[in-house]
Amino acid sequence: MPSYKAPTADLLYVLHDVLRISETGVPGHDDLDRETTAAILDEAGRLAEKVLAPLNPVGDSEGCRLENGVVHTPEGFAKAFAAMKDGGWNGLDLPEAYGGQNMPYVLATAVGEMFVSANMAFNMYQGLTHGATSAILAHGSDAQKATYLPKMVSLDWTGTMNLTEPHCGTDLGLLRTRAEPQPDGSYRITGQKIFISAGDHDLAENIIHLVLAKAPGGGEGTKGISLFIVPKLLVKPDGTLGDRNAVSVGKIEKKMGIHGNATCVMNYDGATGWLLGDLHKGMRNMFTMMNEARLGVGLQGYSVAVPAYQNAAAYARDRLQGRAATGPANPAGPADPLIVHPDIRRSLMDQRAFIEGARALTLWGASLIDASHRAGDPAAEAMISLLTPVIKGFQTDKGFEMAVQAQQVWGGHGYIEEQGMSQFVRDARIAMIYEGANGVQALDLVARKLAADNGKPMLAFFDMVKAFISENDGNPALAADFLPPLKAASKDLQAAILFFMQIGMKSPDDALAGSYDFMHLFGHVCLGLMWGRMAKASFAALESGAADRAFHEAKIATGRYYMARHLPATALHLARITSGAAAVMALPAEAF
Repeated sequence: MPSYKAPTADLLYVLHDVLRISETGVPGHDDLDRETTAAILDEAGRLAEKVLAPLNPVGDSEGCRLENGVVHTPEGFAKAFAAMKDGGWNGLDLPEAYGGQNMPYVLATAVGEMFVSANMAFNMYQGLTHGATSAILAHGSDAQKATYLPKMVSLDWTGTMNLTEPHCGTDLGLLRTRAEPQPDGSYRITGQKIFISAGDHDLAENIIHLVLAKAPGGGEGTKGISLFIVPKLLVKPDGTLGDRNAVSVGKIEKKMGIHGNATCVMNYDGATGWLLGDLHKGMRNMFTMMNEARLGVGLQGYSVAVPAYQNAAAYARDRLQGRAATGPANPAGPADPLIVHPDIRRSLMDQRAFIEGARALTLWGASLIDASHRAGDPAAEAMISLLTPVIKGFQTDKGFEMAVQAQQVWGGHGYIEEQGMSQFVRDARIAMIYEGANGVQALDLVARKLAADNGKPMLAFFDMVKAFISENDGNPALAADFLPPLKAASKDLQAAILFFMQIGMKSPDDALAGSYDFMHLFGHVCLGLMWGRMAKASFAALESGAADRAFHEAKIATGRYYMARHLPATALHLARITSGAAAVMALPAEAF
């Protein structure tokens, strides 16, 4: 069975040495001194290691089952969920008024990494509840907040989001679920939703579904969509639970991965629902939840790669295969460990460099959300809006790729189910698809985010990169291996945007044919910037006589690897972008 070790030292390093989180000036960040953060991360790490991780293969092998209309979760999940509730982990960053602890979102994100790495399928029950809670918090009436939020923050009740229908995925304008207004102010919700993660289960007393549906008078397409609160069990005026609502599970999907999470077909047969937010503004209101979800999926992208890498590295150190090209490294044994071979080192360094860079990018993104929500910083809001499709799309693509590389280190044993490596690959795959498939993320980035506010967020990102390069130009440690690759990659990013500006309006296909490559080009530059910041922090730590020299030396070596072996990929992506759409669109549709 695979093992998992919570990377608390790495998380503390990013939060305090790189982001210097307690010095940002964002309300609540000054409470995050290193001792406080370490205590919280240590406790979360123990829960992840001792309770959640051992259940990961259990959830994978058992899955969920639907019996007599009731969804049963795998053995041990209920006890683990109780531990999650008792620890108050779902409410870590939620308002105290509803039972939360009001800690910064960046800290909840760091904790979330460990929970996802330990058991992605299990954590989705809590994660989706957090998203639904955020939507009600942002758009609900005072009465709705009082009714639902305390129970959802405490995990007595959980939450879902219901968007997709059998005929309608990304194009929600095709949505058919309807909402009929009733004399008492409620609505009758009728329709079918599919791919509903945690749509039903036996972990909580009630499930609060947030459902997109069309109410009369809204017009065609997405303009007619509204968002509704539809509880599994109706809630009485005194807050106690009443009758079962007219919502049921049609079936549980059989999936490639995340077997421990119940992905349901949900049938609404005149179910009672209540409008959440303004009528016909459902898309705007749902995206409160979707944006949080997309950052969370980007976190999933690298978090699943973490235990995959840990187990690949352990296997490479122990497995004896062949001899080192430079001479026996284990002369007393029949062969040398796998880790002596350069190609195995390449694979492990690929994984390590991506994971550590993505961790820094995700936590920086979470700190921008804090700056936006807690300090009202519009520049931070604009920056995270720009970066969200990159964090979601690039990191889930690469996270899956790294899980595959980890499996590859195990050779044939990695293909055998009992070793557990295939689960990481299968679980990681969904993150590239849900909450907006990565191709859609790339289209959104190029077609909408680049031009937002006349391109000011993108210009702000370039200014950030330029400032880092100029501020550290006199630092010989950075100037040698970190600044030149970052500068070259940034120029490739600028060249790609210039290409879009020159041809995008005249030939949209030429721009959109390069959107996926642009998302990856941008992602590499983001990770290059993160590695520049991490290298600066580690060089400074070594100069100040840090006790953990090996830790910082490993950071610098890993950063050098990323700058030398991965950041140059921006040139390839730029070449693909500037080739335009001719080769992409050459074949007629009937030729496929």
